[in-house]
Amino acid sequence: MIDPIHSLAFSIQANRGVYAVLVGSGISRSARIPTGWDITLDLVRKLASVSGKDCEPSPEQWYLDSFGKEPDYSELLDALAKTPAERQQLLRGYWEATPEEREEGAKQPTQAHRAIANLAAQGFVKVVITTNFDRLMETALADVGIAPTVLSTPDQVHGALPLIHTRCCVFKVHGDYLDTRIRNTPEELEAYPTEFDTLLDRIFDEFGLIVCGWSADWDEALKRAITRAPSRRFATYWAVRGDPSESAAKLIEHRGAQLISIKDADTFFSTVQQHIQSLEQFSRPHPLSTEAAVASLKRYLSEPKYRIQLADLVGDEVERVMEATAGTKFVMQGGPGPDRESMTARVRAYEATCTTLLAMAIQAGYWGDKSHVQVWQRAIYTLAARRSESGYHVWLDLQQYPATLLMYALGLGAIETGKLDFLADIFQTPIARVNREDVPAIQLLPPFRLFDNVETPRLLEGMDRRFAPLNDWLQAFYRPQVKRLMPNDDRYALCFDKLEMLMCLSHAYLVEKKPENFWGPAGCFGYRRDNQSRIFDEINNSIEQQGNNSPFVKSKLFGQTADECKAWLSAFAEFLQRVSRSWH
Repeated sequence: MIDPIHSLAFSIQANRGVYAVLVGSGISRSARIPTGWDITLDLVRKLASVSGKDCEPSPEQWYLDSFGKEPDYSELLDALAKTPAERQQLLRGYWEATPEEREEGAKQPTQAHRAIANLAAQGFVKVVITTNFDRLMETALADVGIAPTVLSTPDQVHGALPLIHTRCCVFKVHGDYLDTRIRNTPEELEAYPTEFDTLLDRIFDEFGLIVCGWSADWDEALKRAITRAPSRRFATYWAVRGDPSESAAKLIEHRGAQLISIKDADTFFSTVQQHIQSLEQFSRPHPLSTEAAVASLKRYLSEPKYRIQLADLVGDEVERVMEATAGTKFVMQGGPGPDRESMTARVRAYEATCTTLLAMAIQAGYWGDKSHVQVWQRAIYTLAARRSESGYHVWLDLQQYPATLLMYALGLGAIETGKLDFLADIFQTPIARVNREDVPAIQLLPPFRLFDNVETPRLLEGMDRRFAPLNDWLQAFYRPQVKRLMPNDDRYALCFDKLEMLMCLSHAYLVEKKPENFWGPAGCFGYRRDNQSRIFDEINNSIEQQGNNSPFVKSKLFGQTADECKAWLSAFAEFLQRVSRSWH
């Protein structure tokens, strides 16, 4: 039977961003952070001391006998420290480390906090619910570059962005230690504000749950929130030392949770993180397997007698990509919706899955010839098929991203060696559409045609202010892939822009039909005017000087004759001026 901790790692890695973590005081135990009740009792001791009384051996009973009620955290603070500044100073001693404690590693984020923070940084965890008052989770997140959305009061919850729009949310259901309104007594833990209940209901309904360091003994409102969750879309994993408490056992049974026996929170979360990292590495093709595939491809390209082996090699790799992208990591609905983290993660996942295929395609574009085109047209045709028409629109559009990646890989190799006829055939690859006629690949696959909403690629990390976000992303992605073939950065940028300018011309020619209707997908060339002018002049001079013998004409990329190509080139010049004006 599979180890539950392995099952958890598989689930998190396959369902990025759909698990929330619920942690209690157990996660901070190794940091020597006192619990809220520990602090309440210590405040009773301080109150007894300033009153000249001895409250031992039971501070709680002494307070009950003296004041006729259970000790209350807020009332004790008011009695011992009259101003907000005095209260903060008093509380800091419990949660903030002295220089000596810092040297000993006390009151600092634990291994568990740091493992959770690392998972959040990679987009695996978006929500952390904690019953703790300390700020160790926030500190650990800040150390990996995340400024979390912290919610600890009803007003904060009411004004917060939806969870889908936050990178990481820390929901402190019992409050923050610098706020005197923390929930600590049984009465305070009996019920939450309406805003808290509403948000918890959403989290427990929409996210899977990982529980650790929480006994479930005292927090009645939190227990009720877990119990009333209407569905179990994703699994619940409950990590516990020894046997769960009676209250925890009831919740585990109610949720159908997977029980995980652990040594401590530090070991548990560190192990989960390590397993997920291993799975991430395993998901990416091993460099040696990629190199072997490229070596085989080069051999098969060298002689016509290997045409069957070439077709099998490429076909097998395309099939592997298709199988991988049909997995749970690429679900169209039911998982996290498109936001900055999920969009970036999914795009990178597609790229990782296509690593070997793209490495082969770059070499095929560089070394191959027209006789090999059919193999790659079949690959593009297969990858461009939309296998699902139901789900988030962005995810549905992104199904064709592997085909876009393949077109660019082949195109970059072909541009560097001047194989324009090869390029034209790739652009004209027919793509099937459900209940509609086939269209050329160049009509569907360029970045500005890939998504229904042209703003979508701005969700990608670091691309929110770019004129051509996905084009810029692709240029950065392919730079290391083609470094051996194009070691010079300026030469690479020129080849990239040349490829995209020919894409634009070919699109207008094949789709718009008439030069006066010129429109094509723009690219990085739109704001790189020097490259734009240089490439335009190269094409124009070639046609002027060589006429019908120009490779740009013979390839039929954007016309059948020199005169026709000139007409399209003239319309392209006007289009470039419009793009340049709007992008500057």
